[in-house]
Amino acid sequence: MSARFIVAAVLLSASLLSQASPDAHFDFGHPAKADEATRTVELTLGDMYFEPKTLTVKEGETVRFVLVNKGALLHEFNLGDAAMHAAHQQEMLKMVASGMLTATGMRHDMPGMDHGEMGMKHDDPNSVLVEPGKTTELTWTFTKVTRLEFSCNIPGHYQAGMVGKIVIAD
Repeated sequence: MSARFIVAAVLLSASLLSQASPDAHFDFGHPAKADEATRTVELTLGDMYFEPKTLTVKEGETVRFVLVNKGALLHEFNLGDAAMHAAHQQEMLKMVASGMLTATGMRHDMPGMDHGEMGMKHDDPNSVLVEPGKTTELTWTFTKVTRLEFSCNIPGHYQAGMVGKIVIAD
């Protein structure tokens, strides 16, 4: 096993742990621990769609999202507003252009490329990547929310319709 592979595995593990970090806060909420969830919602990620396409949450509610990728492509579940998604899409485009992301997964075996040094990491606490046939989770506490969406920001996926709305119930 190469040292580069071990470093990549450690970085990926740190990235996954940071996604669940309860210390990160956004205007619309923050990550939470799964055992704090008051509700579990399963979402299917298919090739260019989410099912369901609309979710209703209450302000202050903690939701455990179970994300099942039933497609043949790598997908992302990202919480944010349209402007956040547009900015994140640019980051994802760089990851694809560098070869870090492929159509079906993340590459950690690229010689001579340390993605951390390049400033390219997929470690936002409001976002997870889900490889084909895999299931992962993200737990989130919703606070003040306006025009919130969930989307896949892999190049072209959002534009193909892989975006859904989150409605805040009173």
